[in-house]
Parts: sequence; structure tokens; C-alpha cells
Amino acid sequence: SRSRSHSRCGDPLLGSPSLTRSRHSRHLGACAAALERFGDLGDSGDLAVAAEQLRVARRELGRITGHVGAEEVLDVIFRDFCVGK
Repeated sequence: SRSRSHSRCGDPLLGSPSLTRSRHSRHLGACAAALERFGDLGDSGDLAVAAEQLRVARRELGRITGHVGAEEVLDVIFRDFCVGK
């Protein structure tokens, strides 16, 4: 029922639903962890590992903002639609 969903998720007309805030928090936490791993590498770190941590951080932020890159679209196509099998 509508009132039940409002009590669980909040009223989207009055603010962000709880589920959205929880999802954002999860993605921000993953982004922060990737940036921390990037920072822990320092100047002597492997460039490929550093680039991967920045890519992970960008992907997590993109999941919040709705930015979807070609890589994510291809992942969904090959995972969900079994193209080429």
C-alpha cells in the first residue's frame, strides 16, 4: 500500500527516500574506499593499480549521478542477454 511504502522509503515529494539515501551511502563508501586505496599507493605505486582505483571511484559516483559508461552497458548486455552464446 502507498502509506506502507512511504513509511519504509519516505515520501519522495518531501525528500529523498531512505532506500535512495542508503544506496547513495553505499556507493559513496565504495568510492571513498577506492580513493583511500589510491592514496595509499603513494608516488611509488603501480600506475595500473592507481588507474584502476580511480576508475572504481568514478564508476561508484556515476552510479549515484546516473552516468552510465559504455563499459557498464556492455557488461549488462553480455551478462543479462547472453549475446554470442
